[in-house]
Amino acid sequence: MGGFLNDLNSQAFTVLGQSFKWSDMIGNLLGLGALALGWKRSMLTWPVQLLSGAVLFGAFAAGHLSGSAGKQLIVVVMSLWGWTQWQRGRRGDGELRIRFAGWGERIALVAAAGIGTVVLAEVFKAYPWMSWSPWADAYIFVGTLVAMVAQARGLVEFWFAWLAVDLVGVPLNFANGYAFSGYVYIVYFVLVIAGMRSWWLRTRNQQLPAMIVPKGATA
Repeated sequence: MGGFLNDLNSQAFTVLGQSFKWSDMIGNLLGLGALALGWKRSMLTWPVQLLSGAVLFGAFAAGHLSGSAGKQLIVVVMSLWGWTQWQRGRRGDGELRIRFAGWGERIALVAAAGIGTVVLAEVFKAYPWMSWSPWADAYIFVGTLVAMVAQARGLVEFWFAWLAVDLVGVPLNFANGYAFSGYVYIVYFVLVIAGMRSWWLRTRNQQLPAMIVPKGATA
């Protein structure tokens, strides 16, 4: 098992002085697939996210990046929970019901992200061996949890939450030698924008009233 993990975390190739690791590359490609499936509201997004999280956990744990590794643990656990939530949230036609969060929900998500980040950062600072970048790691860890809770509940805001997490996580990955995670952000960004638009349009379609056709009339 140790040999397999070492091979997974070994260098795949180098481009312009940047080293690309197999685990970083494979995990992020799976993550891209999961994001695309989430855009299409496919249930497959959850098992693919789980696999992506498992691979990237091995990558970041080997690099002693506690926040990024913890983020992947959250991805694994929340993928299981998200699967069950989407199963319950599907309508009679099998389509997932999605919506914008209410203001109370938005305030709760932002407050949870802010308070959670401060608390976890203080924990990381109290135990320096847990993280080399306490504030960034805490932000990534808590932000991922908030994003996946929003995704599991079918909230459009989850796209914004993922974007906010990646704005910090991507530069951190470049700085710590996970170049593929940084470069793949360009594709993530495009998918996030497309996903936000798709889900927003979907909420509008769900709100359209059903057309009533009088008896005896033809459509």
